Amino acid sequence: MSEAWRIQTRLVHGGIERSELGENAEALFLTSGFRYLCAEDAADRFADRQPGYMYSRLANPTVRMFERRLALLEGAEEAAATATGMAAVNAVLMAQLKAGDRVVASRVLFGSCHYILTEVLPRFGIEVALVDGADLEAWEEALSRPAAAVFFETPANPNLELVDIAAVAGLAHAAGARVIVDNVFATPLLQRPFEHGADLVVYSATKHIDGQGRCLGGAILCDGAFRKDVLQPYLKHTGPALSPFNAWVMLKGLETFSLRVAQHGAGALQLARFLEEHQGVERVLYPGLPSHPQHDLARRQMSGSGSLIAFRTGGGQERAFAVLNRLRLIGISNNLGDAKSLITHPATTTHQRFPAEERAALGIGDDLLRLSVGLEDPLDLLEDLDRALAR
Repeated sequence: MSEAWRIQTRLVHGGIERSELGENAEALFLTSGFRYLCAEDAADRFADRQPGYMYSRLANPTVRMFERRLALLEGAEEAAATATGMAAVNAVLMAQLKAGDRVVASRVLFGSCHYILTEVLPRFGIEVALVDGADLEAWEEALSRPAAAVFFETPANPNLELVDIAAVAGLAHAAGARVIVDNVFATPLLQRPFEHGADLVVYSATKHIDGQGRCLGGAILCDGAFRKDVLQPYLKHTGPALSPFNAWVMLKGLETFSLRVAQHGAGALQLARFLEEHQGVERVLYPGLPSHPQHDLARRQMSGSGSLIAFRTGGGQERAFAVLNRLRLIGISNNLGDAKSLITHPATTTHQRFPAEERAALGIGDDLLRLSVGLEDPLDLLEDLDRALAR
């Protein structure tokens, strides 16, 4: 029946596995291990001859409910939950790659993703090529040689650059590569990467999925064979397991997920339009604005523009910091997707490890701010920004 349910119903009821007590809310199995009725049962479970749980590093009923609900939401065969979003990114790459493999990735990435690709993978003899994510000719050239994996964010952190998922997926598959899409900014409600040819999708569940700044978590969406044959052995033996408590919190967060994402998007569009007209702002980057250089692509592959806005204040870091320090409602934080509106200065926080010249080439200037629009009344946020941006 769950396969026929619509999205909002899946977000409330999907994946529930009730105990014999018949609880209404999802049960929290806050346990590290499980007991067996006899020694034979233990032997059979470890030999995969009997279904059941053994150890929460391997599987846990609450975590499994969260995974099933995410898979139903995404339209994927399987989901694997991890302790953080970066654990998901690391696992999806390391589980499948080996020395001699080649990865092609977009150049604009979250700082930690960039570190894994440019610092960690090369230590193991994996070649990594970075390209301009918006340039299909650059993708075509990079994928004219065989590759094992392609990785990109769309929209990208922090400048909301888009990648044409379908076009890159076609090139990648011709080169023999699996396509991995980091869909955090768009969420599965506003962008469906599998429908455009992606093979794997990753999330930081810490962001919109939790949505209230409480817990860390991550997820990998995939087909059943990849989960069983490639991902599960890596997760089993390296241990980036999601806490059952965090899984329970995120299960409850998913119940209001679509309501929150809709409110985020409506507020963000209103604020993006306001910022674009403000004399204290030099440029606004938001996929929902016609001025975004890839607005047409956003309309093709996204059903909404999301909660993130990037904008330039002009005047370098000094002016950007002055704007941040005059805010009274919007909080300074590197997190995003929260019920509370948050703003950060990427050049000195999330992307500070990039050399200054590389940041400049990527459009991450010293005056760039990234705003995550929360659930407050947009007029209060507008007034806070107006006051802070006054020259």
